[in-house]
Amino acid sequence: MQFSTEFGDRLAGLRRSTGMTQDALALRLGVSAQAVSKWERAVCCPDISLLPALADTFGISIDLLFGRSA
Repeated sequence: MQFSTEFGDRLAGLRRSTGMTQDALALRLGVSAQAVSKWERAVCCPDISLLPALADTFGISIDLLFGRSA
């Protein structure tokens, strides 16, 4: 099953804008670099329990992580 690429593109853009590698993001979240790659390619989505840490990593809200304005 393929998910929307919008989230994956946003995540990749946020990661790149901070100069973070997929490996560094994976280490920070306690997942594999392959998992981060799958999220960015829209193969699958991160577990819901990771969303707060993912948003905090980039200093944004979960709403902004999903492309929603407050």
